[in-house]
Amino acid sequence: MRTDFQILDADPRDIYQLLTSVVVPRPIAWVSTLTSDGVVNLAPHSFYNVACATPPIVAFSSVGKKDTLRNVLDTGEFVVNLATAPMLDAVNNSSARFASDESEVRHLDIEMEPSLSVAPPRVAGSPVAIECRLHSTHELGDSTLILGDVTTISIKDEVMVDGHPEFALLEPLARLGKNEWGVRPEVLSVPRPVRPEDIG
Repeated sequence: MRTDFQILDADPRDIYQLLTSVVVPRPIAWVSTLTSDGVVNLAPHSFYNVACATPPIVAFSSVGKKDTLRNVLDTGEFVVNLATAPMLDAVNNSSARFASDESEVRHLDIEMEPSLSVAPPRVAGSPVAIECRLHSTHELGDSTLILGDVTTISIKDEVMVDGHPEFALLEPLARLGKNEWGVRPEVLSVPRPVRPEDIG
């Protein structure tokens, strides 16, 4: 047996809850931006992924017209900070509705540091920061897809093993359904399949 949800007949809020419960785990873009007046904004966005490798482009969606979206449109820059397990409380608390002229960073006492190639600062405690300049935006119903050209990827040496970021050391957070978070999932290493004609 299955329960089928017909989109045209369903409450959009129910569909949101369903999608965020089954499209899991979702990586979190902890996005730092600046207002046009220089106020630092920091907010988590769980509709996030890599959009292109060459050139490197990352994408996240703003559900509704949030401060992050306005700041990106005003300044053309943002930083994606990796949200990690030790930072769970700070990441979650930064999702609260602050006034647009109030800084989550100041209220939550989150240490920031200068970025290398963009004006918005990055989270000092995050092991990875992806600095971006706005590529484009696309309106999608109640959301806006934001694409960013990656200008710098900054990774702390302590999470690198043999020149590559180590998942276990990164300890990335993921969003699941309801109020659930994914923390330190089990990691399996499985080789990519090889075509029979490539063997031997």
